[in-house]
Amino acid sequence: MTRVSGNIVDVLNAEIFPGTLLIAEGRIKDIARDDKNYPDYLIPGFIDAHVHIESSMLVPSEFARIAAIHGTVATVSDPHEIANVFGLEGVEYMIENARSVPVKYYFGAPSCVPATEFETSGATLGVNKVEELLRTMEIYYLAEVMNFPGVIHDNPEVHEKISLAHKYGKPIDGHAPGLRGNDLKKYISAGITTDHETFSREEALEKIRLGMKILIREGSAAKNFDALITLVDEYPEQCMFCSDDKHPDDLIQGHINEMVKRAARLGIDHMKVLRAAYVNPVLHYGLDAGLLQSGDSADFLVVDNLRDFTVLKTFIRGEVVAESGRALIPRSEVRLVNRFHAERKRVQDFDLPAKGEHIRVIEAIDGQLITGELTEVATVTDGNTISSAERNIHKIVVVNRYRDTKPAIGFVRNFGLIDGALASSIAHDSHNIIAVGVSEEDICRAVNLMIEHKGGICAVSRNREMILPLPVAGIMSNEEYTEVAEKYSALDKMAKEMGSFLHAPFMTLSFMALPVIPKLKLTDKGLFDAEEFKFVDLFV
Repeated sequence: MTRVSGNIVDVLNAEIFPGTLLIAEGRIKDIARDDKNYPDYLIPGFIDAHVHIESSMLVPSEFARIAAIHGTVATVSDPHEIANVFGLEGVEYMIENARSVPVKYYFGAPSCVPATEFETSGATLGVNKVEELLRTMEIYYLAEVMNFPGVIHDNPEVHEKISLAHKYGKPIDGHAPGLRGNDLKKYISAGITTDHETFSREEALEKIRLGMKILIREGSAAKNFDALITLVDEYPEQCMFCSDDKHPDDLIQGHINEMVKRAARLGIDHMKVLRAAYVNPVLHYGLDAGLLQSGDSADFLVVDNLRDFTVLKTFIRGEVVAESGRALIPRSEVRLVNRFHAERKRVQDFDLPAKGEHIRVIEAIDGQLITGELTEVATVTDGNTISSAERNIHKIVVVNRYRDTKPAIGFVRNFGLIDGALASSIAHDSHNIIAVGVSEEDICRAVNLMIEHKGGICAVSRNREMILPLPVAGIMSNEEYTEVAEKYSALDKMAKEMGSFLHAPFMTLSFMALPVIPKLKLTDKGLFDAEEFKFVDLFV
């Protein structure tokens, strides 16, 4: 019998009392109250209520080692990134790798693979495969229904997948950026219960009043904490915390613990904050993650106080998995899988003959996944439409990595590059190659570096090349988390030395190809209006 003493924070009953947890066989057998003075507090472990592990560029076993240091004991994980590359095999890969560590991964069945028919992915998860996942005990929910137009306009396949989730009694996650009014009501009436894409307080209030739970997101690219955090004070049972997409350098700095700390420092009652940090996900998804009650799994944290929430120890199933900033979870062997069939490109593949004086330009917005749409005068040299670094307008390309086709070409504002190009094989959600640069020569070098290494992120300048290879499906590394974070930080620094002023240029780049987030995006099939859900001409 293991005994752990401290000031026990019981959020379910809204009380704090000194006592000792009596732990055996990974569960809390009893809780003994006393009247001693303890310096530390015992709270349940944090839960990331919506995350794509792949976006950390780490496999689940390596993500666990850094997340546990920050007090994360469980995640509600949507594996649709790898599913877009490998389908059912990719989901099974994540489950297999996650089994090797104590951190609890609660995976969902990806509902939109591919996200739309307007891009090329490496695999498809149709109705039969989604049902195959939903009927297993290792799948806890139907993952984010990104095709909200399909719900609203009664797409049969979308509704069949939703019906399957109801059949197997599993929650349905939403994805409805900016959706309001009657369309929102119809979306929710289908049984969709959460949304992590809300970016304004007014939008969140409408969704809450219609019965949705709002997942307050603070990731590497999308940061909605400041806009939405007051909802925790007003609607504590309707909110959860999530990261969605977290790059390795940011993950080194913190995870859900940082959101808890920030909320507490704003003066929001810590019982309400902690309800969002772990109670609500456990109750909503039916997770076997402990809430510091007798009989619960012994998943909890020892923290210094309820102001700083410094994690001193992380327990999962009664075992210490992290202590004082050090992971106690050993590294797991990483099996490599990949799917990469693109051939090397020539510089002229990225030429764009001028067909008009004005062009549609994607407006990247720092800290958001949504984009704007601008109309700008085209810069033309010898009949070729090119970047204009002076005007902060750069050529952006998407190259199909699953078969050899002609690149799609567009333009984007706000990357700020004055030299070179950036490229990535992380391009949500189909993960084709995406690149942005000052010249066709730079773009071609960066794209070919991706093809040569069969995936990664890279930066090239006049006299320098740097790459972080991602040999697991072209989206994850097989290296230790500190090495991945170090290489990513070096690439981020190089991108900013090349002129980018975006907080997370590679994360922002990765979402420029996602056609389910408004407004203007570029897929491997062309320029796409995500509000009208149709392709549009580049030249106006």
